[in-house]
Order: sequence, then structure tokens, then C-alpha cells
Amino acid sequence: MSVRLPHTMRAVAIARPGGPEVLEPVTRPVPVPGAGQIVIGLAHAGVNRPDALQREGRYAPPPGASDLPGLEGAGRVVAVGTGVTRWNIGDAVCALLPGGGYAQFALTEADHALPVPPGLSLAQAACLPETFFTVWTNVVLRGGLRAGERFLVHGGSSGIGTTAIQLARVMGARVFATAGTDAKCAACVALGAERAINYRTEDFTAVMQAEGGADLILDMVGGDYLPRNVAALADDGRLVQIAFLQGAEVRLNFAEVMVRRLSVSGSTLRPQSHAAKAAIARDLERHVWPHLASGRIAPVMDSAFALERAADAHARLESSAHIGKIVLDIPL
Repeated sequence: MSVRLPHTMRAVAIARPGGPEVLEPVTRPVPVPGAGQIVIGLAHAGVNRPDALQREGRYAPPPGASDLPGLEGAGRVVAVGTGVTRWNIGDAVCALLPGGGYAQFALTEADHALPVPPGLSLAQAACLPETFFTVWTNVVLRGGLRAGERFLVHGGSSGIGTTAIQLARVMGARVFATAGTDAKCAACVALGAERAINYRTEDFTAVMQAEGGADLILDMVGGDYLPRNVAALADDGRLVQIAFLQGAEVRLNFAEVMVRRLSVSGSTLRPQSHAAKAAIARDLERHVWPHLASGRIAPVMDSAFALERAADAHARLESSAHIGKIVLDIPL
């Protein structure tokens, strides 16, 4: 089933590996859904660090996925493949995408889509999938966060960070965050962090040790943060790595890991199976979507750019001046 769709659409593609300037407007065919898939007429798309990595040539799309950047978006269903029973034409959804979000129409698995939470705009909903799928996977499923535990998230003012602070808070954890300016630290506290640490003027390891150590740390920095994170953990603490902005290789003395019974793990979202992502979507709808509907959790939006200004959106992302999510506006 589908509405009458055009044959082509406006999109933004990566002309060649490089900086934001390599993002160029193009015309592409409108995708057609296969079995179990839907096509969404996107109103907005989220802009994320993996998009910038793909633009640089360091994060290739999985086989069969669109080469266009964009891993999340929100809009209305415009086409439904065979076997899809939940979604109908016109339904307002947000979805995790395998790629292709920087376009007027995007293809995804039907069970990777979620209803737009009541009270949220499509622009707000476009901020949800990539960050909430990532945070739920790594903080709850992999990290095993429990009420009363001390949780530290690095990059607390980022899209991931603002999501992790709020989710950990509603779970009853004691939340700590790092950020690079006093204004960003204030934003973290306003979202529910008990303590925000300006990493330019304070030593987060010393702060956490004074608190008894972190039971769980979510890190996207990598590099020399790894041994500092290990030192900041409480005995039996867990470190979950989701990115490595400062490098993927570092020396670490594993004697401390062994003696203090620490756990170090990590994951990436995009290569996971369709079934794994569908299971995460079901968890989110059951456990997190009610908090979004009630307003206990809300996406933090930094700025919006027209689709054709995707390069400016990437420049904003890489400036690290933003607080929360950046989105693209995609009028049909």
C-alpha cells in the first residue's frame, strides 16, 4: 500500500570523504518497501556523530543500506510493504534508519519504527530513535544500571548525554556528568544530574572517587579517558564504551581490572541485527515512551537546519557548541 509518490526526491549525499563541505544536494529515486518494511515521508531527521564519521569515510553503511547519511527521522508513513500489519498510511512515526535519513523519503524495517509520543512534535520525535536506542542498549541492557547506583556519563550535554541523564534519573540512579563549559554543566544539572563536572577545570576521577566511585560509566571519548575511567569506578563497577572521539587505542594495566572485579564492554548500534533492534524498540515503547508522554523525559533540541544546509548542521555538531540534538527540516 502507498499513496501516490513521486519517482524522485531531494536528498543530501556524501560526494567524497571529507569535511562538512562534501555534503551536497542531489536527486535520488524514492525508495520502495520490501516485505516487512515501510517508507516514511520525513519531516525531520536527526544529525548524529555517526553521520559525521560516515562523511569522513570511517563508518561505512551496512550491506544493502542507503549510502545517504541519516540514522533517525520522524514523519508519516507513505508506503507499506507486504506483511506489515501495525502501520497504516498516514501514521505519525519516528524510526531508527539503516541510513538514508537526509532525504524526503526513507526506508526502514517496520518494527524499527515507534509511534510519536503524545504531546511531542515531529521535530522532537526525530531526536529520539538513535539516542534512545543507544542509551537503552548500553545503560540498561549492557550496563545493568539499577536504582541507587552512581552513574557517570561523559559528554553530558550531547544528544546521548542529555538522554542518558534523564533516563538514569527516572530509574532512580544518582547521576553525574562531565561537560566542557559551566553553561553546559548547568544544563546537565537542570536535566537531573546531581553533579556536573567541568572537565577543563576539574578531575572527574577525583570527584567520583570522593563519592565512592561510579558503579557505571558511559563513555564516548576513549583515548586517555580509559585508564581514568577505570580509576573512577567503584569496585565491581562497569564501563561501557560507545565511541572513541580521542582514539581507539590506549595502554591499560588490567591488573586493576582483575583485582577490583571491573567490567569493560562496549557496543555499536548500526551493525546489530534487525531482530535485536526490533527488541530494543519494543523495550523502549514499553518502558520509556510512557515517560516521554508524561513529560518526565523530553528531548533536548539545540537547533534546526534546512535539509540543503546539512553542511552547516555538521559544522555545528563538530564545533561541540551545541547542547542536545540538531535536526534537519525536510519539507515535502
